[in-house]
Amino acid sequence: MQSVLDTPVLVLNRLWQAVNTCSARRAFTLLYQGHAQVVSAESGQGFLTHDFESWRDFSQRNPDSEMVHTISLGIRIPRIIVLLLFERLPKKEVKFTRHNVFERDHNTCQYCGKSFTREMLNLDHVMPRDRGGLTNWENIVCSCIPCNTRKGNRLPHEAGMALVRKPKRPKWRPFLNISLSTQPHESWRHFLDIAYWNVELGD
Repeated sequence: MQSVLDTPVLVLNRLWQAVNTCSARRAFTLLYQGHAQVVSAESGQGFLTHDFESWRDFSQRNPDSEMVHTISLGIRIPRIIVLLLFERLPKKEVKFTRHNVFERDHNTCQYCGKSFTREMLNLDHVMPRDRGGLTNWENIVCSCIPCNTRKGNRLPHEAGMALVRKPKRPKWRPFLNISLSTQPHESWRHFLDIAYWNVELGD
């Protein structure tokens, strides 16, 4: 059975940007050590921050259904914490996989611009391999079978075709380590754009 101390907590960096999640157990450690503060949404007051003592007192005045109890007191499980020193955004390289190319191109043929199921798409080298084309982000695009057949072993302009957009190496949005199986808490919504969950590959 999962302990309340395993409850996921959203972690914000010093600039209040979502960068990670951690367990409530870890959040309490950071809070007690003075490395983080709890962010709470107060009706009509926006977001307020609490250090450990302030959060302990707040918990006494406003008990919650999920509390950690000691011999002398109960303290609420924080849902969001903000780090007091960390301001970098973690870097994340997007792996060069078939799945991620489909994601980058939105399951859309980059020649005719039509969307297809993945079974109807393949990957095309813009510059054919036997003409020196590399297998990388900048030379691979989604292509439907008819367009791929039409283009053959030619450059797009040689086949009278044009790319919908120039292929690029995509970039993750600045958010890490959220499991898609994790149900985000309602209070996280302000900090999480839908793009974090449907990871947008590219600019």
